[in-house]
Formats: sequence, structure tokens, C-alpha cells
Amino acid sequence: MTSGDVVVDEGLSAYMVGSADAVPMSPAPAATVEQERDRRLRELAAAFRIFGAFGFSEGVAGHITVRDPEFPDTFWVNPFGMNFRHITVSDLIQVDHDGNVITGSRPVNRAAFCIHSEVHKARPDVIAAAHAHSIHGKAFSSLGQPLLPITQDACAFYEDHAVYTDYRGVVSDLEEGRAIGSALGSTKAVILQNHGLLTVGHSVAEAAWWFITMERSCQAQLLAMAAGEPRSIDHDTAVSVYNQIGTPVAGWFQFQPLWDDVIRTAPEALR
Repeated sequence: MTSGDVVVDEGLSAYMVGSADAVPMSPAPAATVEQERDRRLRELAAAFRIFGAFGFSEGVAGHITVRDPEFPDTFWVNPFGMNFRHITVSDLIQVDHDGNVITGSRPVNRAAFCIHSEVHKARPDVIAAAHAHSIHGKAFSSLGQPLLPITQDACAFYEDHAVYTDYRGVVSDLEEGRAIGSALGSTKAVILQNHGLLTVGHSVAEAAWWFITMERSCQAQLLAMAAGEPRSIDHDTAVSVYNQIGTPVAGWFQFQPLWDDVIRTAPEALR
């Protein structure tokens, strides 16, 4: 459906009553590649601030990457050893798929390079990928099983995530990165057994939101399993809910309140 000049995602329209004219339903096209790069890097820095606020950091573990719009065989990532809550746009590092640092002076986490370079190679449609050692994600990953559609939010991943069961220790070679990319397949997320979660998206906003809501869905399922035997939502309903909240536009839109919070409370991150 459309409302004025605003294109409204059919799934998102189910959330609203009234006009959508004042509500952006998707990112506006950038006029130049420089503007698109600036937008991606600002979203990336904001995502790190948000991950830090949610407590997703674990020492030096965790990374979010975004593909460069002009040089798609390179991506931008956080510098090794910097706290998520302090990262700014000017701190971000550009690296190519061979491990060469193109922009920036600090080193890059080797695991980040091995995982993300292969994910970006395997999925040319993916703009961004997020991975962190969040507490509920890594706890749930030890079960080696997919998320169940036991809550409305979990339906965002219904039949759209995978499980990688071959844990080999800290990722330090491209072979395992390729295996993770292969396990991800065409889905939006993969649960890395004994490790944590990895999500992807067509924007930083989307990839970051999938990580946030997947972490919470893992927490919800762990709580439900501790309390008893959770009841799953039936297939047809889960598919219907997925079509409302599991689309790329829905993921981007759900991130917007968090983005707005960074703009208001930590504008220095965007410089």
C-alpha cells in the first residue's frame, strides 16, 4: 500500500491506524555513494553504542560489519579492543576480503575478519552482519537447536534461521568462516553452537535489530523451558506473523527508535 509519497510495507501496515505520511517506512535513497557510505557508517557506530548499552560486549569479542557501497569487496568494522560504548564513525576500520586494512590505523579482530569476510562473500545481497557474545544467545546456542515459534517476536525467525553445530574453538581461519557462511545459507541468522548468534541484513539497522530481538527471543525460550514445556504457535499463524515482523523493512523500522535515541543522547558517536 502507499500513503502519499511514502511506500508502506504491507506487513508494517498491519501495525498502524491512520496516515503513514509522517512515518518513514524505509530508508530514503542516497543521492551519492558518499552519502550512502556516510549513512552506513553512522548506523554502524550507532549500532555499537546500542550493543554496548544492552550489555552485548564481552571483553574484545563481538563485531558488526557493513559493506562499503563503492568498493563492495571491502567492509567496515570496529577496531580491535575498543569498547562498544565509545566507538565513533571516525574509529571505524575498512578492510578488504584479503585482510588488508584500507582505512584506519588500528588492528582488526582476526575472528571478525575470518567470519565476516566469508559471510559477505557468500551473501552478496547482505549489506551488514552482526555477532556478539551476548549472554542469552550463547547460553541458548549450547543447546544446538533452533528457536521455537513460542512468542510473537520469535516468529520473525520462523523458518528463516539456521544452526551451525561444528564448534572448533576461536575462529582463526577462513575455512571455518566459509563453513559458517555456508550454514547461514539464505537465512537472516545462524545460531553458532557453543558460541553465540550471528545475524545479517540489507542494512546495519536490520542486522542489528535481528540480533537484538533474537537475543531476547533466546532469553524468552530459556525462561519458558525452565518454567515448563512451552507451547509453539501453529505453522499458519507463525508464517502470518513472520510476514508482518520478519521482513527486511520491518527489521529496519524496528531499529528506528533505538537510532533516534542515539541521535538524541550520544550525537558524538556519529562524528
